[in-house]
Amino acid sequence: MANMAQAIRMALHYGETHLGLTDVFGEDVGPPMGGVFTATQGVKCSWNSPLDERGIIGAAMGLAFAGQHCVAEIQFCDYIFNTIDLLKLAGNQCWASHGDWCMPMTVMTPVGSGIRGSIYHSHSFDATMTHIPGWKIVMPSTPLDAYGLMLACLKEKNPTMFLKPKALLYVRGTEQIPGEPPLTAEGDKQLKEMINAPLGDRSKWKPKWPALTDYTVEIGKAKRVCEGEHITVVSYGRTLPLCIQVADQLREEGISVDLIDLRTLWPYDWEMVSESIRKTRRVLYVNEDTEVTNFGEHLVRRTVEEFFYELEARPRVLAGEFIPGVGLADSLEMASVPQVGSIARAIREVAAERA
Repeated sequence: MANMAQAIRMALHYGETHLGLTDVFGEDVGPPMGGVFTATQGVKCSWNSPLDERGIIGAAMGLAFAGQHCVAEIQFCDYIFNTIDLLKLAGNQCWASHGDWCMPMTVMTPVGSGIRGSIYHSHSFDATMTHIPGWKIVMPSTPLDAYGLMLACLKEKNPTMFLKPKALLYVRGTEQIPGEPPLTAEGDKQLKEMINAPLGDRSKWKPKWPALTDYTVEIGKAKRVCEGEHITVVSYGRTLPLCIQVADQLREEGISVDLIDLRTLWPYDWEMVSESIRKTRRVLYVNEDTEVTNFGEHLVRRTVEEFFYELEARPRVLAGEFIPGVGLADSLEMASVPQVGSIARAIREVAAERA
């Protein structure tokens, strides 16, 4: 029952032992902390960088140009915005060099709300990142997918962005990561003893890694989470588990939701989304980034262009409020981004509408 932080940690260990991962670095990424969310704890090739986001991205680019595959962490995505020009340069390299120069680097950063991080630790980055060509962009919603998508990123020859939904980093999974102990209370305890660093002095601690094996989630492939026939709901990251709760709730009301976890924001699985829209003729896109210039708006535009005459209801986006930041109080944070109640209302409205 690994949580997402443990899953990422195990994927990085698999990468350094099997996939040629040479460096994992960022602010507090190395010992003794192992990352602010412990996602790099115990990784042998991890090290601490200065508090300099542009330096971190620049170092990753240099390592990638030298042919080494690295993972660079920006501690919170709120602090990645001053690196946009460097991210654009990294995305340009393969195209600009006609394929001669690859950039085997992965940037990972925690995104979104859910930890009462207020205005400096609650931003989303999915819409901004999808505006930068040349990158493959993933955001998992389960520990198993986090493991599989990280391995996929580590196998890429060009830059990948791994967005970690911080609200889900300590949520335990229900699917076994290949090699982890059994999905039982005893197995959970065993995994913690193996790979979780103790409190206090860690100077002599070393992880005892499970016998991990390859499990790669193909970049660009979505996952159908629930089968339904009345409405398509497309989500990813933090809002995906909320959509599952709503789908279970609305099933008792006679509303059948075809729920898709996009998993990859670029390239995204339009084939699966299209198949679902043709079946249900209704679609709602749900994410927590701010609603103006939201990635879901691109999906709505494509939906209208390709399925205008087949739709039985207006396609909709449910996203975060267009505000400068998320409030510290629970009530303000919950009012700023989609929650179970707002998702349920939106699904009911779209399901009830008749063109």
